[in-house]
Amino acid sequence: MTLEQRKLDVTDRIVGKLNNGEIQLYLEDEKVGTITLPQGSTFQLEHHFETNQQRIFQHVSVPAKSEPRYTDCDEGGWC
Repeated sequence: MTLEQRKLDVTDRIVGKLNNGEIQLYLEDEKVGTITLPQGSTFQLEHHFETNQQRIFQHVSVPAKSEPRYTDCDEGGWC
């Protein structure tokens, strides 16, 4: 059997993860490379996201207290 080399466009499958001033690029679990961000880079995020010390946070609304009716459920999902 003969193998031939081909080039596949995987651009739409690449995911970036922010880490220590770099964006680390992955294709599933395989590291593809990195993009180094210049010092003082700014982020343009949607209104319910913010950055702080190179971390990204999402603003969400959650219940102040857990409601008892949701805490006593059996394994089948019946409450």
